[in-house]
Amino acid sequence: MHTWKDITEPGTIDDLIADAHAAGYPAMNERLIHSWIAKGLLDQPLLRTLRRGSQKAEHSVNQRRLLLLLLDKRSQVAHLSALAQVPLAMWLWWDGYVSTRQAQRAWVTWVGRGRRSQEVAREGALGLLEQVGHQLATPTARARFVRMITELGNGKPLTVRGRAELLDAVRDVMEPDTVFAASGLVRVLGPAQTPMTVETVIGLVEALSIALGRTLKGKVDGALLERARAVYRASTADYLAQRGGLATEAGQLAHLFREPTLQEQFDQAGRQLLLVLGMHLLHCRTRVG
Repeated sequence: MHTWKDITEPGTIDDLIADAHAAGYPAMNERLIHSWIAKGLLDQPLLRTLRRGSQKAEHSVNQRRLLLLLLDKRSQVAHLSALAQVPLAMWLWWDGYVSTRQAQRAWVTWVGRGRRSQEVAREGALGLLEQVGHQLATPTARARFVRMITELGNGKPLTVRGRAELLDAVRDVMEPDTVFAASGLVRVLGPAQTPMTVETVIGLVEALSIALGRTLKGKVDGALLERARAVYRASTADYLAQRGGLATEAGQLAHLFREPTLQEQFDQAGRQLLLVLGMHLLHCRTRVG
C-alpha cells in the first residue's frame, strides 16, 4: 500500500493521481484535483519554465502527502467542506506545509454558505453549550441558547434588546433557577485567573457572530487570518505553559484541560480559528471605539 512515507519528491498532477490510485483511491482524477485546489484542500502547483516551452507544474512533497491524508479522512466526514479543517489545522500549527493563500480558500470552504454556514454556527453553539451548560438546565433553555447563537452566527444583528434576551438565555443554561435562584449564587467556571462568567460567554457569542459575519461578507483576507494565527499561537503557548496548574485548580472541571488527541485537534481547528478571529476583531473594534 502506497503511503505518505513513500513520497520524497515534488510531483505533477499526474503523480498526485498515481499516488491516490496506488493508495487505494481509484476515483481520484484530474477534475477532482482541480476542484480540491479551488476549495483550498490542496494548494496551487508551482510553474516550471524552461528556455523553450514549459513543463507541467509541480506540487510540493508536503502537498502530495497532504492529498493522501485528505483521502484517508474523507470517509470520516459527511461533507467535503468539513475536510477543509485538515489544511487549516496544518497552517494553524506548523510553518511550511500550507500557504496562507491555500488557508484562505480552505477557510471560506469550511465556513461555506447557506445551509453549511448555518451548520457551522450551530456547531459553535453546541460546542459552547457543552462547555458552559449546567447539567440541570432544561431542554427548553438549551434549545433557546443554541437557536439564538446560531441565528447570530448567520448574520442576525445583536440589538440592545437582543443582547438582553441573549443574557437571559445564557444565564438559563449556566445558572438554572432550580439551582441558583434561591441561593443568589453566581456560577463561575474555570480557575481564578481565567473565570468564565455569563458576561464572558456573551463576549464569546459576539466574537463568533463577528467572525462568521465578516467571512460571509468576503472580508477575511490572508493578512487578517495571519494576525489571528499569531494571536492563536501566542495564546496557545501561554496556555500550554499553565495547563498543569489550571487543571489542578479546576477541580471537577480538570477534564477541560486535558491534552486533546490529534484527531480532536483536527476536528476543532476551524472552530478554534473562528473564535480567535472573532476575539481579535472584537478587540480591534473595542479599541477603535
